Amino acid sequence: MKTMRVALAQLNLTVGDLEGNTRRICQAIEEARAASADVVAFPELAITGYPPEDLLLRPEFVEENLSCLNRIAACCQGIVAIVGFVDRQEALFNAAAVLAGGGVAGVYHKRLLPNYGVFDEKRYFAPGKACPVFHLGDVPFGVTICEDIWFPDGPHLAQVRAGALVLLNINASPYHMSKWRLREEMLATRARDGGIAVAYVNLVGGQDELVFDGGSVIFDHEGSLLARGPQFEEALLIADLPVEAIRRRRARTPTVAEEGRLPLGEVPTPSIDLGVPLPSHRPQVKPAIADPLPPLEEVYRALVLGTSDYVRKNGFTTVAVGLSGGIDSSLTAVIAVDALGSDHVVGVFMPSPYTSQESARYAQELAQRLGIRLLTLPIGPIFEAFLEALREPFSGLPHDVTEENIQARIRGTLLMALSNKFGWLVLATGNKSEMSTGYATLYGDMAGGFAVLKDVPKTLVYALARHRNARTPVIPQGVLERPPTAELRPGQVDQEALPPYEILDPILKAYVEEDRPPEEIVAAGFDPQVVVKVTAMVDRNEYKRRQAPPGIKITPRALGKDRRLPITNRYRPLWGSPFPS
Repeated sequence: MKTMRVALAQLNLTVGDLEGNTRRICQAIEEARAASADVVAFPELAITGYPPEDLLLRPEFVEENLSCLNRIAACCQGIVAIVGFVDRQEALFNAAAVLAGGGVAGVYHKRLLPNYGVFDEKRYFAPGKACPVFHLGDVPFGVTICEDIWFPDGPHLAQVRAGALVLLNINASPYHMSKWRLREEMLATRARDGGIAVAYVNLVGGQDELVFDGGSVIFDHEGSLLARGPQFEEALLIADLPVEAIRRRRARTPTVAEEGRLPLGEVPTPSIDLGVPLPSHRPQVKPAIADPLPPLEEVYRALVLGTSDYVRKNGFTTVAVGLSGGIDSSLTAVIAVDALGSDHVVGVFMPSPYTSQESARYAQELAQRLGIRLLTLPIGPIFEAFLEALREPFSGLPHDVTEENIQARIRGTLLMALSNKFGWLVLATGNKSEMSTGYATLYGDMAGGFAVLKDVPKTLVYALARHRNARTPVIPQGVLERPPTAELRPGQVDQEALPPYEILDPILKAYVEEDRPPEEIVAAGFDPQVVVKVTAMVDRNEYKRRQAPPGIKITPRALGKDRRLPITNRYRPLWGSPFPS
């Protein structure tokens, strides 16, 4: 039976590394050709990396990307390649080039440009107009890009109605928890409704705050899974698509798309013959079907990959983590070791007069279990020097949060001094619960180049720590059991300033991630005074978040690009003042 052999090149590419990305793409073309693939598809904007952001405003960057496309096209002899790049005509386009016979046989321009959350493609690109159908031998296929396939009446419909039997969709789809499930349900539906095989290739790797999880998939025309790539790893996913079975089914039973039950305006569908035949017979390959990761392992792997890529792609080799003996710094250190290796992680313990013996013991025990170097830098004398310098202006005033924050800022200064002297990247250890409510010290524990747990709520921090300990018990049990505390004054615990995290985190999820108004959160069963307090803390601490280091996005709505609120802002919910009396 005649088949079309498709290879999906799930690669970890780097924004701006045009030369390196081009080299990786050409290597993958060779691997796909060696596997007798007819077509190999690469992620969205593979040449430039995704998202290139304002690099697109530099004409020389766009020109070099076009030169790289021509070099890649020269590699395409005896195989068809679909490569994401930036096209320049009367405007810029997010484009997919279909390469064959050593040249560019055709180009598809992305029609649906996302402009929400972390996306702002309308800032750079114009939408495409045509939906070409390409012919590989006697098999017509369509090409679309990412967002184009998420809508049931999207551009793929025009290609289906023009006879396409296969759809190749190239992507840079950022990760959030369990997104793979939503993605696969959508793709299976598109395949069934169109009576078309769908091959979906996704980017993998970390880029600033984003992580791309790979998980490339192929569905047949009945919506059955044919192949699935691994999450958070590079892979070349290969499968034979049953084009004759698709053709027979389409001749026998009209699809939803062909019946016209889904609306579609007039869209040009030019036909492009690639001049490449398909072999009549060959032994079929057995496609790989990787198992999806369990939820906690999926998040953990995202954090490890995001940390590894941020450090290495920015030219660092070693990171420093301020160890407090608490859960956040412990988990950050463990993730750093899993991402970089123990030789590339340095723990820094900075005890104050209020640091407990338990904290010292836990920090030392963690460092020993991880096999990392531990520096101990007491801050007591430095703290006393600060108090002496401020003795006159502070005369007669009680100790308060000012003195607490001084300690945090001393620690931040020491960490940044180590960074400057040795070229280490400082990993901040704050979590999403703290960042949301402002329970963090600006220029203190917020200091650093990258915040690993920035989008991880405190309750999830504990779950991830227990999950990781189930593999190897690296975090001392006492760290998991002790009440969270900053130890900036005698007897301090987090719950003096915040509700219990089991209550706080669901409120934050509703307010920050779901944009639910306070009255709805109260109606869900939460104490009105607690809701008032928490939402007020979130609202008035935007200025801190604006100055925080980037961190890995793992939820549907992270702090940062996903949620852009003005710092100067007098709007308050209409149901009452958000500020507690």
